[in-house]
Amino acid sequence: MRDAILSNLENPEQLEKLYREDKPAFKTTFNALYPTVQHDLLAQGWYQRLNYSKEDALWGTPEERLFVVVAALLAALSTKLPDVAGFSKEFFFTRNIGFIAFSGLIAYFGWKNKIRWQTGVVLAGLMLVAVLYINALPVQETEADTLVLACIHLPLWLWSLLGFTFGGATLKQDNWPGFLRYNGELAVMTAVLLISGGLTTAITLNLFRLIGWNIEDFYFNYVVVSGLAALPVVGTFLTRAQPTLVNKVSPVIANLFSPVALVMLVVYLGATFMAKKDPYHDREFLLLFNGLLIGVMALIFFSVAGTNKGNRLQVLVLFLLSLVTLVINGIALSAVLFRISEWGITPNRAAVLGGNVLMLSHLIVVSYRLSGVLTRRSDLSLVSRSMTYFMPVYSFWSAFVTFVFPVLFGFK
Repeated sequence: MRDAILSNLENPEQLEKLYREDKPAFKTTFNALYPTVQHDLLAQGWYQRLNYSKEDALWGTPEERLFVVVAALLAALSTKLPDVAGFSKEFFFTRNIGFIAFSGLIAYFGWKNKIRWQTGVVLAGLMLVAVLYINALPVQETEADTLVLACIHLPLWLWSLLGFTFGGATLKQDNWPGFLRYNGELAVMTAVLLISGGLTTAITLNLFRLIGWNIEDFYFNYVVVSGLAALPVVGTFLTRAQPTLVNKVSPVIANLFSPVALVMLVVYLGATFMAKKDPYHDREFLLLFNGLLIGVMALIFFSVAGTNKGNRLQVLVLFLLSLVTLVINGIALSAVLFRISEWGITPNRAAVLGGNVLMLSHLIVVSYRLSGVLTRRSDLSLVSRSMTYFMPVYSFWSAFVTFVFPVLFGFK
C-alpha cells in the first residue's frame, strides 16, 4: 500500500481507487507517509479529507452553544411568570405561548444571519407591541370569539416573522422553500426529542417511586414544562449544527405518507357521503374538515419543499392529493358561505371564510404547477416557487385576524 500511494501521488484517479479498495489501510498508511509528502498540495487535500472530524460541527461554535443555552433558559424561565406575577396560567399560556415558542427562534436566526440592527429593532418592536396588545385584550365572563381567534392566529403571524428572519430578513421568494424544509426537519427532531424525553421521564419517575419519593408534581411543573419551552430552540440548533441528522428524513416521511393520505381522503369522502354527514349544518364536522384541509396542505408543501427532483409517480400522487384537497376545500367553503347566508356573519365565520378562500387560491396555483410537471412544461422548482407566493398573504391575514378582528367585531 505504501509504494502504491507514493507511485500514484500525482494520479488522483488511482489514489481514489486505492482508497475505496481498503479505506482503513489507506488512511493508516497515508497518515504515516504524510510527514514526508506534506509539501504536495494533493497530499494536503487528502490529509484534510481523511482526518476531518465532525465532532466540533455537531455542537456548533462556543458562541452558538452559549446563545442556545441562554435562549433555552429564558424560554424555561418565562413559563414561571404566572407563578411569580400571581396571575392565571390559563390566561398567560393561551395568550403568550407563541412568544415562548418563537421569540428565541427569531433571535437565533437574526443572530445567525447577522441581520442589520435596524431590522432587529423593528422586529423587537413589533413583538413588543404584539405582547402588550394580546395581553391587554379584555377578559369577559363568556370567552369572546375574537379573543380565541387572536390567540390562534398570533402564533401564525409570529411564524411568518420567523420565516422572514430565517431568510436573512429579506423578502426574497427563494428563501421560503428552505424555510418550509426547516419546519419539516424541526418537526422530525422535535418528535425524536419528545420520545427521548418521554422515556427519560418514565424512567426517572419510576426510579424515585422505588425509593418512596413522589416527585411527579415537581418534575412536571419544572422539568417537563421547562423542557417543552426550550424544545424549539434546542431542536433548531441540532438541525442547523448537524443537518445530516434529519434533512433526509422529513421528505422521506412526507413522500411515504402522501399516497397513504390520498387513499385515506378518497375513502373518507366516500364514507362521509354514505354516512350522510352534513357540514352545512354540523359545525363540529365543518371544523374537522378545515383541520383536515390544513394538515393535507402541509403534507403537500413539505413533500415538494423536501425535494428538487421527483419521479413522475410521486408527482402524480401529489397532484391527485391536491385535487382531492381542492374538493375538500370547496365543500368547506360552500358550507361556510351557506352558514353566513342563513345565520349571518360572525367572527368565526369571517375568519374561516378568509382562510378558506386563501387556501383555495393557493391550492389552485400549486395544482396547476404540479400539472405542468406532469406534462413536462415545468419542473418542481416552479412548484416550490408557487408555494412561496402566498406566504406574505398568510402573514397579512393572520395579522389582520389577530389585531383587527377584535376591534372590528367589538371584542365579541
